[in-house]
Amino acid sequence: RVRPHSPSTSPHSITMALRSVLLACVVALAMGFAPAAPRALRKSVRANAFVTTESDRIFKEAKELMPGGVSSPVRAFKSVGGNPVVFDRVKGAYAWDVDENKYIDYVGTWGPAICGHANDEVLDALKEQMEKGTSFGAPSALENVLAQKVIDAVPSVDMVRFTNSGTEACMGMLRLVRAYTGREKVVKFNGCYHGHADGFLVQAGSGVATLGLPDSPGVPAGATKDTLVAKYNDLASVEALLKEHECAAVILEPVVGNSGFIPPTQEFLEGVRELSTKYGALLVFDEVMTGFRIAYGCAQSHFGVTPDVTTMGKVIGGGLPVGAYGGRRDIMEMVAPAGPMYQAGTLSGNPLAMVAGIKTMEILERPGSYEHLTTLTEKLIGGILEAGKKAGHDVCGGSISGMFGMFFCKGPVTCFEDATASDTEKFGRWHRGMLERGVYLAPSQYEAGFIGLAHTDEDVEKTIAAAKEVFAEL
Repeated sequence: RVRPHSPSTSPHSITMALRSVLLACVVALAMGFAPAAPRALRKSVRANAFVTTESDRIFKEAKELMPGGVSSPVRAFKSVGGNPVVFDRVKGAYAWDVDENKYIDYVGTWGPAICGHANDEVLDALKEQMEKGTSFGAPSALENVLAQKVIDAVPSVDMVRFTNSGTEACMGMLRLVRAYTGREKVVKFNGCYHGHADGFLVQAGSGVATLGLPDSPGVPAGATKDTLVAKYNDLASVEALLKEHECAAVILEPVVGNSGFIPPTQEFLEGVRELSTKYGALLVFDEVMTGFRIAYGCAQSHFGVTPDVTTMGKVIGGGLPVGAYGGRRDIMEMVAPAGPMYQAGTLSGNPLAMVAGIKTMEILERPGSYEHLTTLTEKLIGGILEAGKKAGHDVCGGSISGMFGMFFCKGPVTCFEDATASDTEKFGRWHRGMLERGVYLAPSQYEAGFIGLAHTDEDVEKTIAAAKEVFAEL
């Protein structure tokens, strides 16, 4: 409604007042002045409205149905604070939650989405296979195709056994190295994660570090008595253990991704290879995370160091559950039914995982794939670190191909002990600020991040701009 004119205010006086206001605005603009925009209208990377009502509702319900409300601990956001956002759909480099917030996704289902979420070529191959069946429980020609691709690409692999997860692959690998060598003790590294099998939950990094648990209740002392722990990037600690104990294997992530991103030195990898050979132990690279991620031939190809046995997963399933372990022919022929070392799986080598893996590897073989990953990832981590330092924060980090990480400490970080100096409380606040601006990062300081072929230069620039804003607010 229009309020009636006050008896003391004439239409003529109102007109003159409006003219005066307009004239003042014109003069101000001509002189280069502009009124400040309201705070809500000022340019910002922050989403117009970051609402998580539906995510909160679903997560509250989930906590009554599943332990902690999740199917894997790190997803619960325990180390970064707040509730997790609940995803509704993904495509390319992006994810949308149930409240319709859109994110640039640098988790990529923890690595497998290297070609982008719901890649059209992978989906088409899956749809075609689904018409033929989703699981056979019998030999499939697709297993041969993917196996041959792995053998052709990975220097250490003459034969391969498919499983359903990286944890399964590492369980089979552990039994295999003991069967082959006749020895029981193995060396692993502080902060390296090889799945949740009892024998590996010793100073295991990743979700264990995220939750502040040194290991897990329920693991018998006998299950870990033959697991020895060395310090990453420290050859002296490795040789000390190998001198004192007859070991079946030395097992490591060639690039650590489960304590945050921690690269090895070339000297370290070459030294571990030499020490393993010297003391009669097998060298195992756990490439579940790095396999086909940092190079088509895995980390062993990138660094030019060949292990005896390799575990794989994530990328080789194209987003479906998969794992694998492979190695020299004489070692792999110990595996049943060729040999006496038993390992099996109902869904191992299932046709959907095989066809998704085949198509993913075909895409990765195309010229320019890894150059794209390297260029974008270096720009991303370089821009984030520069922004953090300019804002006065202690930050460090790095990348190899499409894998990266950052720590809130001066660095350098060369092992898990160094990583624990990071300011995890500050990381949690930074993570939330990025989330509110549409950037989805791993919800733990102790996890690596990933870029895929679907990410663009614009995505990276938006992410760096968001990082600048959040660093300024911390």
